[in-house]
Amino acid sequence: MLRARIIPCLLVHDKGLVKTVAFASPKYVGDPLNAVRIFNEKEVDELVVLDIDATARGVEPDYVMIRQLAAECRMPLCYGGGVRTVEQAQRILQLGVEKVALSQSLHEDPTLVTRMAASIGGQSVVAVLDVRKHSKSGMYECFTVNGYDLELVERVRDATTVPLSVLGGAGTLKDLEGLVERHRIIGACAGSLFVFKGIYRAVLINYPNREQKAALCATGAKR
Repeated sequence: MLRARIIPCLLVHDKGLVKTVAFASPKYVGDPLNAVRIFNEKEVDELVVLDIDATARGVEPDYVMIRQLAAECRMPLCYGGGVRTVEQAQRILQLGVEKVALSQSLHEDPTLVTRMAASIGGQSVVAVLDVRKHSKSGMYECFTVNGYDLELVERVRDATTVPLSVLGGAGTLKDLEGLVERHRIIGACAGSLFVFKGIYRAVLINYPNREQKAALCATGAKR
């Protein structure tokens, strides 16, 4: 039986690993290649790397950086940032990346995900939707989420049959556990949880050990 995947998400800005608030005001926290090496040692399930410059600046993906990241990774790698064409996605996969993430380009061209899936395979295309719940209307809109919104996850899970991963708001392993317990087969992504630690938010690459991951998976299997 498939198990839940625990997935760190790294943001890259000016070729450095950064932490942002709502993808703004990036704070440099280290070298992404060093972070990948540490995650290799911790045997992470999968890794997501998002280049926040490529989309914002309207430039091509940084293929040199992508090649370096893919060469270091000993886990499946998903890359996102500046991918707007099928040809770009093909080139990125040729560099050793397993999945390509699309976000802004989906709003610009909703047909892109279908065309890309037909070319490189649906298993290699990830659609990223940033959403939030409007305080007055109660309706969901594309934006960012502060904390795992389990109600939203359930609605999305019921509306689609494709594999689903959730990113945004996990502050502790308990948050991951709650997500997996309710939805079982899912990718539980987090950024700061795997980069910062302690009340002073010191930079420290961390990840659940084998026993902690086994416990999380067991939680999902009970459902």
